[in-house]
Amino acid sequence: MKNIKHALIILVVSLATLSSCGKLDRLPETDITDDLYWNTENDLINASNRLYQELDGDWIDTRADDAVGTSPNGVSTGNRSIPNTSGDWNDRYDEIFTANNILEKGLKAQVTDAVRNRWFAESYFFRAYAYSKLVKIYGDVPLLLRTLQAGDTGLYIPRTPRAIVVQQIYNDLDSAAKYLPRRSELAATQFGRVFKSTAWALKARVALYEGTRGKFHASLPDWQSHLNIALASATSAMGEGHALFNNYGNLFTQAGEGPTNLENILVKIYGVSRDNLISGHNHSRNLENGQLAPTRNLLRQYLYSDGLPAFNVNGTTPSATRSPLFVAELNETSYNTILDNRDPRVAFSYFRAGDVAYQGPWVPKTSLGIRTAIAPKKGFSTVDQGIVNAAVTDRILIRYAEVLLIFAEAKFELTETISDADLNLTVNALRTRVGFAPKLTNAFVTTNNLSMREEIRRERTVELAMEGFRYDDLIRWKTAETVLPQTLLGAKFIAAEWVGTNQNSLNLNADRVLVVEPAANRAFRVDRDYLYPIPLNEISLSRNNVIQNPNWQ
Repeated sequence: MKNIKHALIILVVSLATLSSCGKLDRLPETDITDDLYWNTENDLINASNRLYQELDGDWIDTRADDAVGTSPNGVSTGNRSIPNTSGDWNDRYDEIFTANNILEKGLKAQVTDAVRNRWFAESYFFRAYAYSKLVKIYGDVPLLLRTLQAGDTGLYIPRTPRAIVVQQIYNDLDSAAKYLPRRSELAATQFGRVFKSTAWALKARVALYEGTRGKFHASLPDWQSHLNIALASATSAMGEGHALFNNYGNLFTQAGEGPTNLENILVKIYGVSRDNLISGHNHSRNLENGQLAPTRNLLRQYLYSDGLPAFNVNGTTPSATRSPLFVAELNETSYNTILDNRDPRVAFSYFRAGDVAYQGPWVPKTSLGIRTAIAPKKGFSTVDQGIVNAAVTDRILIRYAEVLLIFAEAKFELTETISDADLNLTVNALRTRVGFAPKLTNAFVTTNNLSMREEIRRERTVELAMEGFRYDDLIRWKTAETVLPQTLLGAKFIAAEWVGTNQNSLNLNADRVLVVEPAANRAFRVDRDYLYPIPLNEISLSRNNVIQNPNWQ
């Protein structure tokens, strides 16, 4: 595997593409003149490598109710202001510029159409990926399908309607899927490059978002068409030989890397070792230092070992039928009580008190910076822990488990029914992987007065926990207005376990549970917060043709 990663490093660091700028009024700067470049297939390959370099990698996302950082997140609390600039905008247009530049300049290469189409397919994928991120948070955005020069009127175009941008995303992903190789056709040394099912998986992700958003926000007339696209795209990806990795915990460590792991569909590759890097990250140290501290609100959503819940998927409302294994928070006698008798993914995702964790046995505390005093285990690597900004464990961006969950949710939301066979293919396959015996069936839901929609959403929440999906899910389900203003809670304070902690320094509720962020400090404006504000500089640079999102003035 190290040799395979080394081969990809050679590809990525041999970048010979034009650099780009996120602001729409800037000219591109060239590292190599166009007269000397864009001639061979190798030129197209090296240019395409830039697309991978620009991929976002880390999962640190504290915008929702599932995790907090070392200080309150302005998106999560509803206290953000309009930025002058934002990487959420600029970085995406950097990526779009890179893709457009390849699609334009690559026409000069002296190669066959088949060769050109194969490498252009990667640009189509990454352009779609960038636009999917833009449209998700901003809605309407300027649709640029070419590079721009000084004085070009395209620099001042208004925002393109969301529906048109989404259709372009679908078109780009169709083009990518048409010309990309299958996963099975990629040589091991090409591990990390996109393939057909990467395009189908992303198309399924985008279509699920648009379909459920359309259904729950405004009953848009075409929401069913998006869900049908999600279902068809997920089905295509499911026919490509992917499989769930056998160990859920190892999936997020170096043991889960490489082409033999058939679950990974898109990964950000960093390198082989600190001496042989493409770039590095700091994820394990960030977990240790509280940059991604899970909340009790998230822990409440895991099922008990009998398959029954304690809370609904908003993490605050008691479920209609509570597991008899549930222990009221007032009656918890140890830090570990909330972790006992749960879905096995709890053991893979959180350290118990006494477990060997970051610097020895875990002792509940907030002094490390973990404001919830709940210690995240998922994604933590002892190999990476001691390395500052030079960790090399691949970061997973799309995996097969998500595709299965997209299939289940799209299938249910289209008709508000789902067969046990489809549940076995998706939700129950995920449970089998971790050895969770109770299965989700229609009879189980009926007998226990549960909601199938709630349980499918719950499965998504716990399977993909702390991977950066929760906020986007709350937005598309239109539950952010209910969930985000709630109090965020942490661990139960047990004086004998919190060695060295002064109780007077903690904010505890009546159950002696740590209050991390009280509801009084959190808000969500329904008329404003379902979209991000457009950065002020982008409005100015467009000569005010780009208009601000509602109620952000």
